[in-house]
Amino acid sequence: MSLSIRDTLREYDVILASSSPRRRELIKLICPQFRVIPPECSERLPRDVSTLKAAEYLSDVKCRCIADVYDDSIVIGCDTVVICSGAIFGKPADEEDAKRMLRALSGREHSVISGVTVGYKKRFLTFSVTTKVTFRQLTEEDIDIYVKSGEPMDKAGAYGIQGMGSLLVEKLDGEFYNVVGLPVSELAARLDGFLQNE
Repeated sequence: MSLSIRDTLREYDVILASSSPRRRELIKLICPQFRVIPPECSERLPRDVSTLKAAEYLSDVKCRCIADVYDDSIVIGCDTVVICSGAIFGKPADEEDAKRMLRALSGREHSVISGVTVGYKKRFLTFSVTTKVTFRQLTEEDIDIYVKSGEPMDKAGAYGIQGMGSLLVEKLDGEFYNVVGLPVSELAARLDGFLQNE
């Protein structure tokens, strides 16, 4: 992978199909200039999509939603899921739901999978990156304090590793930025190959 991908992308109109402020910050590492167009599409998973493929499926839906309209732009769709004991932990519905998720993650390893789909001129590339995260054993006080901070409420799995949530983590196996919401190193490498085969 070449760092020249940053210069290459200056020649394209790049659209990030995401409303996530964290992904907006991370994509700047790859692409200095881009637009943000949040997709308006259903994020309901069909029953035949496995939990391990959920992030890829949703990233593809988000990407195609925007790419259907902006065919001459590079569109990047993303989705991140937290999987623990075979169950998907999305964004918590409320504080009690956030506490339920944090109790379930306490003292255990879980997987964070970010799915990414790149679309350009009716060509699509979809991939995912998995990072294993192990939580410390959390007390009820830990959980209460963290939930009251408000940080968990808009994040899959009810925590943000780039913020106070880092205090909950004992071990990380894989790409850090993948847990934040965008596997920047893998995306840069994939974009490089995708555009070379244009």
